Amino acid sequence: MVDRGDLVIKAKLAEQAERYEDMVDEMKVIVENFNNLTVEERNLLSVAYKNVIGARRAAWRIISSIEIKKKENSGSCEVTEKYKETVEKELTEIYHTVVELLDKYLIPNSETDEEKVFYNKMKGDYCRYKAEYTSGNDRDEASEQSCSAYEKAEKEAQSLPSTHPIRLGLSLNFSVFYYEIKGDSEKACEIAKKAFESGIAELDSLQDDTYKDSTLILQLLRDNLTLWTTDETKEVEDVEQES
Repeated sequence: MVDRGDLVIKAKLAEQAERYEDMVDEMKVIVENFNNLTVEERNLLSVAYKNVIGARRAAWRIISSIEIKKKENSGSCEVTEKYKETVEKELTEIYHTVVELLDKYLIPNSETDEEKVFYNKMKGDYCRYKAEYTSGNDRDEASEQSCSAYEKAEKEAQSLPSTHPIRLGLSLNFSVFYYEIKGDSEKACEIAKKAFESGIAELDSLQDDTYKDSTLILQLLRDNLTLWTTDETKEVEDVEQES
């Protein structure tokens, strides 16, 4: 019999030891056996996969940059391309696992609006990650899935306070989706500006337990708005809230 408490303890130990692959394994068992998560378990799941996929996203960016430089210098890229394909395969495996957990267990068993927003936002994030490194039909499909999940989350988020960190985080990441994946800076700014202004207007109503998270995301929204509305021509890396 699966002991839920032991699995949570093991996941926390793995997090402290920075063994995120192990953390993912423990949280995956919890999801598959219990279908729904407590707030603590939900956050552990998010942290586990964020770190597992985050390392590979960073690796893919570095390898891609090296590949571009080699092509510019007319160098051989065969080894680099194969290594990039290895990382892309790992990214795709993580994407499929996360989306399956969300579609099969977590989204259907969500009971509160907060849960529905959290899990649909998470699906939008991981589909967006796939769109970052794919091309052609694969990219289009991932982009459509991402947009659909974000839109569902946005609909459910209307019942949450405008200062709620999950609602703010959704707006932050949805705006990044439009800027990076769709190349629509106007829509990105529209989403970010609306969330920022609504959040600032209700700042006095922030709860103590969410004040730090909410104000941090508001700052990230403002940072992106500043970046997106300047005439800077150099490449900038947009800040986002990882799910």
